[in-house]
Amino acid sequence: MPSKPSARLAALTVAAVCSAASTVVLTTPAHAESVRVHDIQGDTRVSPFAGKQVTDVSGIVTGIRTYGSSRGFWIQDPAPDADPATSEGVFVFTSSTPQGVAVGDEVSVSGTVTEYVPGGASSGNQSVTEITKPTVTVLSHGNPVPAPAVLDARTVPSAYAPQGDPAAGDSVNALTLRPSRYALDLYESLEGMNVRVADARVVGATDPYTELWVTVKPRENRNKRGGTVYGSYDAQNTGRIQIQSLGKAADFPDANVGDVLAGATTGPLDYNQYGGYTLVASELGTLESGGTKRETTRAQHRSELAIATYNVENLDPSDDTFAAHAEAIVHNLASPDIVSLEEIQDNNGATDDGTVAADVTLAKLIDAIEAAGGPRYDWRAVDPADKQDGGQPGGNIRQAFLFNPDRVSFTDRPGGDATTATDVVKVRGRAALTLSPGRIAPDSAAFEDSRKPLAGEFVFRGRTVVVIANHFSSKGGDQSLTSQYQPPVRGSETQRHLQAREVHAFTAKILKVQKNAAVVALGDINDFEFSRTTRIMEGGGVLWSAIRSLPASERYSYVYQGNSQVLDQILISPSIRRQCSFSYDSVHINAEFHDQISDHDPQVLRFKP
Repeated sequence: MPSKPSARLAALTVAAVCSAASTVVLTTPAHAESVRVHDIQGDTRVSPFAGKQVTDVSGIVTGIRTYGSSRGFWIQDPAPDADPATSEGVFVFTSSTPQGVAVGDEVSVSGTVTEYVPGGASSGNQSVTEITKPTVTVLSHGNPVPAPAVLDARTVPSAYAPQGDPAAGDSVNALTLRPSRYALDLYESLEGMNVRVADARVVGATDPYTELWVTVKPRENRNKRGGTVYGSYDAQNTGRIQIQSLGKAADFPDANVGDVLAGATTGPLDYNQYGGYTLVASELGTLESGGTKRETTRAQHRSELAIATYNVENLDPSDDTFAAHAEAIVHNLASPDIVSLEEIQDNNGATDDGTVAADVTLAKLIDAIEAAGGPRYDWRAVDPADKQDGGQPGGNIRQAFLFNPDRVSFTDRPGGDATTATDVVKVRGRAALTLSPGRIAPDSAAFEDSRKPLAGEFVFRGRTVVVIANHFSSKGGDQSLTSQYQPPVRGSETQRHLQAREVHAFTAKILKVQKNAAVVALGDINDFEFSRTTRIMEGGGVLWSAIRSLPASERYSYVYQGNSQVLDQILISPSIRRQCSFSYDSVHINAEFHDQISDHDPQVLRFKP
């Protein structure tokens, strides 16, 4: 447990009222209480003074936020109490850019204690204790900023969060903080305080919002590329923390996973909607490259069929990423025989005018692949009904197959459209699709406002392979790992479980007709290899997620809040798995890099049918 800064002796020699236009001057009522910061914070997540007015709360200004919707400054009491559960820092919300205060000022603040929930109460996020509608008096200038609490492998516990109180809907809000036992309790006990990390490895690349993720536990589930692997619901990786900056966005480093913020990164510990506990740096470490390079998979042998899945992130003809995607497919993926694409948008992208065709989008990608030295792919897809498959409004995303006609052939069985389901029949003793390409159960409630699976028959060296392209519903709306509810609710799973059952049932139907059929179900499953979604798809040995053939440290296709995790999968039927002649590769070209062209890494399966 990090110790709090030692007390400081100081004479208050200057008194001045902050003249900021943003400051709301209150006539302090007689019942307002004079308290210390640690009294306001208390030893739970919700202040015992929430909704009350306080007066003459003193502290040193440790940071000033002049941007965004949450403008104000942090203060910290230089004379802490002896309770490690009570934070000595608090945010003073001024609503507009604070004027008349500077870091190092000793101030006295009066105002209303408020519990602000980033993202709103429905998000399930924890609240931030703030003083709002403040009156600020500057007492002195140039005081030392309280020494930061250190976050490192020694001080951050290995357990992530306590079990919530069942009587309070599994909320942890009323539980007494145990900062020596739980990481989230430790971070909460430091909310608003000056904290520091040193020589922290980047585990989540810089994003467009100028934030990145580091770990203060270098050995915690580390993989060879410098990331932190999320391998179960019980291993949340307690050392992860988000880094933002109080400085200019232009000065924020462009970091990749595996880089290091060398030296000290110091600033107030905040909590926000999109990352939970966040170090808002007034002092930012120096970026040192970890040398992480984009991967290249090997080319398939002549007798191997190579199938890939690749989420190209809302690709439409107006994008400038076609050449980059083509380079990735040709050079990093070694021109797979079949590529299942997710998030192919219609011909005018997000323009919502009823357009659903994507032939222009696909032709542009095929041309770019050929220009990059790849094969002249052909394609198959089924256009969705307008605004029925979710995703960006007007974009009408769908899955599509690219295939190299010099290596594989596509078995066309016409009649597939947005609403007509393909089925399985027996033809000369073998399983065949009634529609190819065709959609699986497009009228099922499982796929309401979500992408319908696309099935197609391919022939390679005389062997038929049924490929099912998937893009399951997203995790949007799930409570975060840092939620006030523990364990957090993953409400989005309900629909994915239904989707998994439909794909499982369809695959089982194929195998019932032809026990040794070669079936590959792949795509953006939007769930982990250890999830119930995956187990439902695999049920009874119908399918098996082939990413499990990789070492645990290499199982990831996506990086979210510093956790390297699996969302994209390729599942195979028993006849493919039994041969033990397959190889699997998660090709890391996007998720770990700040200049990614998609937020997903493609996956490649090679096998001999």
